[in-house]
Amino acid sequence: MDKKNTIIGVALLLGAFASLYLIPKLSPPRLIPPAPAASSPSTTASAPAAANPAQPSAPPTAADNNHSAFAAATTEAANATVTILENDFVRVSFTDMGGAIRDVALKNFPAELGHSTPYVFNAQHADPLLAFVDFPGLDRGTRFDLVSHNATEIVYRAVFDGRFEVTRRYSLVAQPDSRHDPYVLRHETQFRNLTDKPLPLPRVALSDGTVVPVNETVYGRVISSGYSDGKSQTFLPRTKFEGGNGLLGIGAHGATPVIASGGPIVWSAIDNQFFTSILTPDQPAAGLVTRRVKVLADLPNEDQNAYGLAAETQFDPAPLAPHGETDLGLNLYVGPKEYHRLANSDIFKADQDKVMQFGKIFGFFSQLLNTLMTWMHGLVSNWGIAIILTTLTLKTLSLPFTLAASRSAKRMQKIQPEMQAVREKFKDNPQKLQAATMELFKKHKVNPMGGCIPVLITMPFFFGFYTMLRSTAELRFVPFLWASDLSAPDTIAHVFGLPLNIMPILMGATMIIQMHLTPSPTVDNAQAKMMKFMPYMFALFCYNFSCALALYSTVNGIFTIGQQLVINRMKDTGDPTNAPAVTKSPSGKPLKNVTPAKKK
Repeated sequence: MDKKNTIIGVALLLGAFASLYLIPKLSPPRLIPPAPAASSPSTTASAPAAANPAQPSAPPTAADNNHSAFAAATTEAANATVTILENDFVRVSFTDMGGAIRDVALKNFPAELGHSTPYVFNAQHADPLLAFVDFPGLDRGTRFDLVSHNATEIVYRAVFDGRFEVTRRYSLVAQPDSRHDPYVLRHETQFRNLTDKPLPLPRVALSDGTVVPVNETVYGRVISSGYSDGKSQTFLPRTKFEGGNGLLGIGAHGATPVIASGGPIVWSAIDNQFFTSILTPDQPAAGLVTRRVKVLADLPNEDQNAYGLAAETQFDPAPLAPHGETDLGLNLYVGPKEYHRLANSDIFKADQDKVMQFGKIFGFFSQLLNTLMTWMHGLVSNWGIAIILTTLTLKTLSLPFTLAASRSAKRMQKIQPEMQAVREKFKDNPQKLQAATMELFKKHKVNPMGGCIPVLITMPFFFGFYTMLRSTAELRFVPFLWASDLSAPDTIAHVFGLPLNIMPILMGATMIIQMHLTPSPTVDNAQAKMMKFMPYMFALFCYNFSCALALYSTVNGIFTIGQQLVINRMKDTGDPTNAPAVTKSPSGKPLKNVTPAKKK
């Protein structure tokens, strides 16, 4: 029966594993649109004009299709003129249509593995970055005059309805320093009243940009918008906009086109797995609006992979006095999600590193691990070795606790026959059974919870590694050993359509060896069977995660195997039952009524 159950369990695991990869194969293919090449100064975009998606979206009615109110990604007007500001890190393409940022090319981050073309943020978009949204006459359909342009600054100007003049100024540092990050642009919009009367201004919304998936394997939660009110941060993942059937039809709901968030907005952001834009106004904004945007027109509306997110930050500018002026200033970061960069309080707000979304439970461990890993990389200049050194450092620091837990587990295994005898003797008296068991633990100096210590130490760091690695831009497309990308699975081939990932298999193997070497503190058959399947289940769980996570777990397992081999050969002199009997007093005189221990 045990052999039959084992076969059934293995078959179920293999079936679950196969379903993870065969079901997506039957789904419509997902295509990531290529990023446009960065333009040279004063070039003209050749894409055809498209309808303006920035008009207010009416809430869908019951008769409407759930997707009818969603914005659509657009292309640049055919006669738009594009001008460039750049440094060694970014190439910022400005368009005179709206006097805004068409897109930002990140020079140090390729769009695809093995290619030199840089990744372009906001390549597919509902609106250019910092364009006026829902403001006919000043939005991306309005041509702004290029007033001036030099190596570090560009200025646009337009007049609205003959009543007020809008001047838009952008600047980018050429050489970053301790006070200026190379991915941060400074922007100022000035409204000037051209009339002799006071002039109230409507609410102004500036685009934070549009984010799309970085590859075909990402899921909805790594695409999100977010903001801070100065006290806490709120993030809206793409999954929040997707419809669902609920549980057995309960809680079913249609897809959501728009979610509005109230102020104050100290900073707002929109991000995908590795890259983000962060808008930080000089004065808190009034609100944030996040829209679901269809970025892949070839996919059907029902396919969640066809959608990205766009966001716009809302401002309530002060009324203009006759011939008066008012300014709206902000900083815009467009770049990689790098914790050590965003945690620099000299440049960024104190909580802007929360864009990493490490989480509240394991956030501390993610920050600690990222800091330690980055420091290790500074020593060895190799991210794979940095992960290994980080893992070994953690194992060394936790060694005293692990040794204590291993000794406790070894003693627990040793006293199992005595515990079984106690259970049989007091099986009808729970109180005496508990007292006798505690007496047995006291006799052998056993901590019944000691075996949990390694798990309590390891698991927070494992989940901390997981939440850190899923959005760490430093590891994207970084090779190590046979893996071409530490941020992705290390697939070396496909067997019957299923990926062959080496690192998770090695991780599972180390867990199996470790399980056989570690003394089992229980004789319960059901628990023993469950523990036997744990390595397989864990390897399956991590099989398609980044190989950096499996590398961490594998190195952790190899260290633990070596450690356990040493522990298994050590004599346990701490167990009182192993200690020799005391037959003499401290003065050397023999003690009365003491029988020396017999030699075995």
